[in-house]
Amino acid sequence: MIRTRAEVQQAISEKKICVLIPTYNNAKTLNRVINGVLEYTDAIIVINDGSTDDTPQLLNSYSQITTVSLPENKGKGNALKTGFRKAEESGYDYAITIDSDGQHYPDDIPVFIEALLNEQEDVLLIGNRNMSQDGIPKKSSFGNRFSNFWFWFETGIRLEDTQSGYRLYPLHRIPKKYFTPKFEFEIEIIVRTAWRHVPVKNVPVKVLYDPAERVSHFRPFKDFTRISILNTILVAITLVYIIPRNFIHNFKKKSFKRFIKEDVLQSDGSNRTKAFSIALGVFIGFSPFWGFHTLLVISLSILFKLNKVLAFVSSNVSLPPFIPFIIAASLFLGSPFVEGNSNILSQNLNFELIKNNLVQYIIGSMILATVMSAVSWIAVFIFLNKVNPENNQTLK
Repeated sequence: MIRTRAEVQQAISEKKICVLIPTYNNAKTLNRVINGVLEYTDAIIVINDGSTDDTPQLLNSYSQITTVSLPENKGKGNALKTGFRKAEESGYDYAITIDSDGQHYPDDIPVFIEALLNEQEDVLLIGNRNMSQDGIPKKSSFGNRFSNFWFWFETGIRLEDTQSGYRLYPLHRIPKKYFTPKFEFEIEIIVRTAWRHVPVKNVPVKVLYDPAERVSHFRPFKDFTRISILNTILVAITLVYIIPRNFIHNFKKKSFKRFIKEDVLQSDGSNRTKAFSIALGVFIGFSPFWGFHTLLVISLSILFKLNKVLAFVSSNVSLPPFIPFIIAASLFLGSPFVEGNSNILSQNLNFELIKNNLVQYIIGSMILATVMSAVSWIAVFIFLNKVNPENNQTLK
């Protein structure tokens, strides 16, 4: 456990940690921030993002720190990316980022160091501010709750604060290329780092909102719109790629017996919920919504609070080897409801046949999906009650 400032300084040196300070027209508070950080380390990189106030003159008074001056303001995300590249080039393994507007307390640096030393692997740490304290703008509290929800949806990780700029990054584990240049960058980087299986955790920090000194460059409408667009894209990637990728990765590491034991019998939820989860997956798998099965099954699982893993697995009844049989059964079941060629199943079973008999196929596939879903629910529910009766929770 770190107890003294000297121990903090030694740990910063041994772990090759630097402090990044992106700044834009924060000359009023920048001096206080830099002086506070210098109490612990002079491994400081300030990224002057095109400031037009007294920032350049202020930075010239610090010979012991590294300054990167950008010719024009391009946003906090761009400044951070520049700082990360400079830090890696300088041989650092970790970077603590602290805002220059004075809301963060440099004396919380030991909190990040302590948390890092307690971890057995690389971790991305985010300062957890007390958003309920007096003086916190309501829009900041709402924005943080909004961000926390989508971060959980996109990564499965629950945090209390995802918007704090006071962070510790493992430089060799974060992505090298990014798509956003401004405030939304801080959401993109934590989501995409979590997708790389790097733990993302909160550590408690203090926060100061002083309207007399603090200069915020956050533009509520424009930046909130950019963040919303980013989250829409990240959610789509999560549903279409990340969740299936993670499932396949985890499934490959397990035997079928272990999968049944851990992900079916010992998974969260009652036997009834598990049976409904599998029934939903089977229904989606047999449904005619080709190309959208994963999106639908994950979205509906979240909506109805079902087991996403079981629903996703069971939706794969429509794997390629089974497609000809699904097409044939759907066309057969749909034939009594439309006028058409009664010898349709004697033709080649392909998507051209579906296109020419679309209504018949849709009706038949929905009937097939409903029947197979009901059969699977009954079968799974009976099976689970027999082999795992202690998990059966009846409705009250």
